[in-house]
This record gives sequence, C-alpha cells and structure tokens, in this order.
Amino acid sequence: MPDVVIAFFALGLIAGLVKSDLKVPVSIYEILSILLMLVIGLKGGMALHGVPLLPLLPELSLIVFCGALIPLLLYPLLRKLVKLDSANSASIAAHYGSVSAGTFAVVLAVAMANNLELSAQTTLYLVLLELPAIVVMLWLYRYINGSKANGLAILHEALTSRGVLLLLGGMLIGMFYGNTGLSEITPVLLGGFKTMLALFLLEMGLCTARVCNPLPWKHWRLMLFALGMPVILASIGLVISGVIGMPAGSALVFATLMASASYIAAPAAIRAAIPQADIGLSMLAALGLTFPFNILVGIPLYQSWVL
Repeated sequence: MPDVVIAFFALGLIAGLVKSDLKVPVSIYEILSILLMLVIGLKGGMALHGVPLLPLLPELSLIVFCGALIPLLLYPLLRKLVKLDSANSASIAAHYGSVSAGTFAVVLAVAMANNLELSAQTTLYLVLLELPAIVVMLWLYRYINGSKANGLAILHEALTSRGVLLLLGGMLIGMFYGNTGLSEITPVLLGGFKTMLALFLLEMGLCTARVCNPLPWKHWRLMLFALGMPVILASIGLVISGVIGMPAGSALVFATLMASASYIAAPAAIRAAIPQADIGLSMLAALGLTFPFNILVGIPLYQSWVL
C-alpha cells in the first residue's frame, strides 16, 4: 500500500471534487507550511552536523548546474511545442526548473518509511534546486525582452522568500547544534513530521481539486506537458544520480525533485517579476497536474526504477 500520507492527499482531492464544505483554515495551512520547511531544514542540518562539506562541493555544484540548465531547456519547448508566449513560457520554465518542497517532504517520508539509505546532504538538494531556475529564467526573460536585469535584486528576492529562509535557517541551526543541542525540541518537531505532512497534503488535495475543476481543455498541450515532463526529468535525475553514486534513498529524492514543479516559491517570485504571465496556467500545470501525478503515480514509479 502507498504511504499513509498519500491517503490524506486523496481524501482532500475527493472532498474537493465532490464539492464538500471541508476546509483547512488559512492560518492552519500557514503554520503547517512554516513548520514543514523548518523541520526539513533541521533534519538536513542535523544529518550534516560534523560532516566536512568540502568533499561534497563537486556533487553540489553539479546539482546547482542542473537547476540552472533545466529551465533553459524547457523554455524553447514551451514556446514551440506548447505554443505559449514569452512571458508564460518563462514563467512555467521557472516553475519546472524550481522544485516542490511539498513533493520533497512526501518522497523523504517514503524513503524513510522504506529504510532507503539517505546521504547527509540530501536536504541540500532541495535548497540548491529551488533557486537557480528562478534566477536564471528571470534573467533570460528580461534579456529576451530587452529590459535590464538587476541580478542582485532577483537574487535577493529569491533568497529572502519564506521557504528558502526557513530551509537555510533550519539547516544552519541543525548543523551547529546537532542531535544533542536540539534534543529538547526534536520529539515535538521531528516526531510530529508525518502528522504535519498529512494535514498539509489534505489541504493540497483540496487545492488541486479547485485548480482542476473544471479542466481547461483548451490548454491540452500544457496539460500533456505537465503529465509527461515529470517522467522525462525523473529519468534524467536517475542517470545523474547514478553518475554521482547516490545511495538509493537520495537517488529517489533527487529524481523526484527533478520531476517536480514549484507551486510556492516560484509563483511569488514570478508574479512580482513577470506581471504579464498568467500564474493560473502555472498553477494548473504545477499544482493541478504535476503534483498529484508525482504523489499518486510518480514516486512509486521512480522507486521501482531505483530498486
């Protein structure tokens, strides 16, 4: 059977599709998202406590390169095959080059539940793939359209987003304090990780139903892109993980991250930087189709490839 947290996503999705009055209060969702990002950062930092980072630089540099390259490859596909304009192509390329923290939380829980080996630096994959795509795509869009790209402003906007701050901050705290220094708070935060994730996915199921009901069939090309691209990107991720020599759990996490699309950090950055883009199209693709595909179909598929 799939991991129990997947059942909560399915419950939210069904509730939304049948138009139930089930709702997760906005304040609760905000708290859950903050706690999840913080706990993921802490877990990664604690794993890195006492681990020398210098030997990891080649691997981490390759991951940053992947994050920057993916949107550059996707942009022409979105322009020529999906037939979107420049603004929406840049927007969706940035969303798919960036990654989904929610999907990361799910695949991390699946890897741990199946006792798959995870390297200490696995949480860094999320941070390192989150930023480059957004920054590179905003630069490219402004270059193509002849407007001046303020690199420092773009980088500041990406680095100071709530999710990135919580991930980096939690990771640094975990690295400095380790298991011993955090022993007083880990039973509550780390022990409640799956409970928080289950409630978060319940709300994600409701959100997915709202975005997809009804499906805008006129955007069928984009919908095919959103369902087909995860498998292609996950395959690339698995090849790269094999070259690097990642353990099974980390390979599964990395492939799933490559297959995911951001629906939290990227929309906020794109909305401010490319006001001409229709964020609804990005949410349809990233949250409405790619997220549930990865949660319900993709992760079990990628896991079978890893094992």
